Amino acid sequence: MPYDHPSDLRPVPCILMRGGTSRGPFFVESDLPGDPAARDRVLLAALGSPDRRQIDGLGGAHPLTSKVGIVRRSTTPGVDLDFLFAQLQPDKDTVDVTPNCGNMLAAVLPFALERGLLPVDDGTTTARILTLNTGMQCDVTVLTPGRRLQYLGDARIDGVPGTAAPITIDFLDTAGSVCPSLLPSGGVRDEIEFGGSRVEATLIDNGMPMVILRASDFGLTGYEGVAQLNADVALRARLEALRLAVGLQMGLGDVSAKSYPKMCLIAPPVAGGSIATRCFIPHVCHEAIGVLAAVTVASACVLEGSITQGIAQVPQGQRKTVSVEHPTGEFSVELELDAQDRQKVARAALLRTARPIMRGEVLIPGANDV
Repeated sequence: MPYDHPSDLRPVPCILMRGGTSRGPFFVESDLPGDPAARDRVLLAALGSPDRRQIDGLGGAHPLTSKVGIVRRSTTPGVDLDFLFAQLQPDKDTVDVTPNCGNMLAAVLPFALERGLLPVDDGTTTARILTLNTGMQCDVTVLTPGRRLQYLGDARIDGVPGTAAPITIDFLDTAGSVCPSLLPSGGVRDEIEFGGSRVEATLIDNGMPMVILRASDFGLTGYEGVAQLNADVALRARLEALRLAVGLQMGLGDVSAKSYPKMCLIAPPVAGGSIATRCFIPHVCHEAIGVLAAVTVASACVLEGSITQGIAQVPQGQRKTVSVEHPTGEFSVELELDAQDRQKVARAALLRTARPIMRGEVLIPGANDV
């Protein structure tokens, strides 16, 4: 419960939520400053950025735990909730509201029900959510037996310990979420020149701008551990040079200060899945894989002629389940191809879990500045 603060710190109501394999505070939009610059100063102070340890805030000293969700009732016809995702960095003073985050998206409806933004239905509650970052819409469903949120259950997702109640996300239109189209270069495979080198890649955005590359083209197996890849300074420098080179080609402009496109190294599956991945987000290797990154990689796997051809093992049929292996497990994505255009993904659906960790107020220093 809110209480009076006899100090010069500013209290801001929030709930610290885990969404999928990410974590961060969620705010009702009206509890934050309306001015974007003032809002961003509050978010930076709440997370404790810029500081590598984020010792003076709620951040977890990692990009996956330096995320924020901002939610409001929607005024868009047919939409229940608007969601603005903000990506912060531990050691930077940046607040990036251009990309999506499918993991944090899983926590939006539970947060909204916790805060009373929507009524709770008996059995299950479904809401249509508009991601303001990119204009993407999706239907999210949570379990609410007896009109009460259920967080405990048997659903398991790799990268999160234990089990929880399932949250289903049905994406309605993710193609070209940030880029101009699903295949922003106009082709399913491109040859990229950078730093005197040449490499093949698939440039794709089905929810997250991605550059998909063969690990073998970088002298790797694609099964290296996260710590080993993060310690490979030369590899990270090559990937960043390539990322900067393709920014304009993907219609993203100068991406030097942006958290996208993500870079993904692929290899044949080794654990019964469809494809093995090592994703960089974009400067460190992800310990798993982001939700929308998994959707995008899975989409590349079903497009004829992409960089995944000859590597991915994908089932036949118009509706396919693609299992994306990552360093800590796998992520299954259900895709349905367009009946008329086999190079178009008509539907993408997946399962996540989420829960509130703490509710209360985050105390913001420098109240006069925000």
